[in-house]
Amino acid sequence: MGFSVAALAGILVYSLLSVIYVYRWRGRTRYASLTQYLRKSWPIFAPLNCILYMTTQAPARGPVLAGDLLPNLAILRDNWQVIRDEALAIRSDGAFEAAKAPGSPGAFDVGFRTFFKRGWSKFYLKWYGSTHRSAQRTCPRTVALLKRVPEVKGAMFAILPAGSELTIHADPLACSLRYHLGLQTPNSDLCLIEVDGVAVSWRDGQDFIFDETYPHRAHNGTASSRLILMCDVARPLNLFGRVFNAGYGLLAGGTLVPNTEEDRRGVFSAVFAAIAPIQTRTRELKRTNVGRYKLLKHTINAILLILVLAMVYGVFQLVESVVRALV
Repeated sequence: MGFSVAALAGILVYSLLSVIYVYRWRGRTRYASLTQYLRKSWPIFAPLNCILYMTTQAPARGPVLAGDLLPNLAILRDNWQVIRDEALAIRSDGAFEAAKAPGSPGAFDVGFRTFFKRGWSKFYLKWYGSTHRSAQRTCPRTVALLKRVPEVKGAMFAILPAGSELTIHADPLACSLRYHLGLQTPNSDLCLIEVDGVAVSWRDGQDFIFDETYPHRAHNGTASSRLILMCDVARPLNLFGRVFNAGYGLLAGGTLVPNTEEDRRGVFSAVFAAIAPIQTRTRELKRTNVGRYKLLKHTINAILLILVLAMVYGVFQLVESVVRALV
């Protein structure tokens, strides 16, 4: 067996074991079915995420963590009222609704689009190396505070309306942890997030961190909406993990989504926006012919998987050829 075949086989075995580990053994919460896991947990990223799980420092392991895990976050906590006031100001101006209106620049959000149908809304402040111009214009004091916290990789304001919920899901990339700071909340245990079975309710001026790659769900069972500052923050890693994550985190940067026309758009976000009309047609096909829709979906997924494997095999072939030439 040649090096390229053996290496590809090794990656396939590792990838399969990673998917099984996340589905069957990681954490306490289990999905209702394999189908739900495949739909809600982005298993394609499990092999990469498992590398970061193994290299995460001990104090940062677990579904829910204290807000003081990263000391610089105290800057945000201590100024939560300043942040809240700017968030309320743009809310009153209609910025949240405008950012998710059909056809708007912010409507094509590859990461959070499925939440819109639940009434959830957001306004980006920064995202993995890029600060939104719309945020600099409308929320200058919050943006200035975020710049003082280098651990913050991405940030947004997020609203969960009264009576709404976000069903069980897991975010795709483990390159960060998720930080929540309550700004204007119901201050009730009926408004909560459950992360791998651990329930935490939001409170004004209080914060916590959680690992968003664990299955989690949110529910607002009150008559008031919930407004928070939501950030992606640095995952504490050992040296190998930090080196690996330097490249892995570039994927997150590609999902940059604008609030308005003045903001930049990442490469993956641009592709998603370009194929949005096709997705609209496929949703119509799902409504009218489920069988044909599933056949099309599985065929496309199989083709993409084959293309990825072919590229990986090609890289191994190139490495093998170079090694042979040098030897």
